Amino acid sequence: MIDKTAVIDKNAKLHSSVKIGPYSVIGPNVEVGENTEIQSHVSIIGNIKIGKGNKIFPFVSINDPQDLKYNGEDTSLVIGDNNKIREYVTINPGTIGGGSKTVIGNNCLFMISSHIAHDCLLSQVLQFFFSL
Repeated sequence: MIDKTAVIDKNAKLHSSVKIGPYSVIGPNVEVGENTEIQSHVSIIGNIKIGKGNKIFPFVSINDPQDLKYNGEDTSLVIGDNNKIREYVTINPGTIGGGSKTVIGNNCLFMISSHIAHDCLLSQVLQFFFSL
């Protein structure tokens, strides 16, 4: 179900089971996997691939890197499966200087107002250490 107030670019690729809440904005190069829920007031713009079973809470911002050297280059962000991205989290795609890609693994919890900066690589090994 996609709320009638959501703004979804015609080139975005959304699985038919994706839910998108009111006033969310999904850009043209965004791909969202099955059973992912994007709640209200979420902005996802850029070369973004989001896996299945994710839950993205209100006011999450996923867009351009916060790096003064970033000048619109073709970079990306990949988010795995079954992640919980809580309110006010910001996540940025990679930059040319850092490998052009930010990657988030599976089963992560990003608590309110956390920031995943450009070029971060969060894998299963890192998740283990953070859960201790």
